[in-house]
Amino acid sequence: MAQTKDQRIGTRYVRDGEHYDEVLSLIGKAKYDVVVGTSDIKDLYIKEREKTKPFLGLLSTLLRKGVSVRLIHAKEPGENFRLDFDRYKTLAQKLQRRLCPRVHFKIIVIDCKIAYIGSANLTGAAIGMKSSNNRNMEAGILTDEAGLVDAALEHFNSVWEGRYCAKCGRKRFCLDKIS
Repeated sequence: MAQTKDQRIGTRYVRDGEHYDEVLSLIGKAKYDVVVGTSDIKDLYIKEREKTKPFLGLLSTLLRKGVSVRLIHAKEPGENFRLDFDRYKTLAQKLQRRLCPRVHFKIIVIDCKIAYIGSANLTGAAIGMKSSNNRNMEAGILTDEAGLVDAALEHFNSVWEGRYCAKCGRKRFCLDKIS
């Protein structure tokens, strides 16, 4: 259920395939900014009209429209993801990305107004268009409650800005020093 101009999302529980139907559909409607924090990131695909395309294509479209996209993930993605990444030149130019091996949260904030906080990584089995027989069992909260949105964004920003880096016990695993 996507939010319309006059409709509030409230706070609700999202499970399994609802991640694809509800959370990803809202990302595509972003007007200003999207932040995504995930432990794992793989070649996630979405439906667009009658076709499928990589989720990275959606991010590229948003970036070309002037939407800021920031991504934190914990490990380097696989080869298929990198091949998809290379198909969209806008990603290399405009996608803001950080790698932090300690990130395990799954946070998505859209236009500083809607947040997803839950278990789903940015993978096909977690949040993508897989069938219910091939999907992970995921759970999360989708909300437009300002306090929760602000808390999720502040947590994301604390990692983005490197506030944990000085005392991090995993520096030797960090390939992308934030600070």
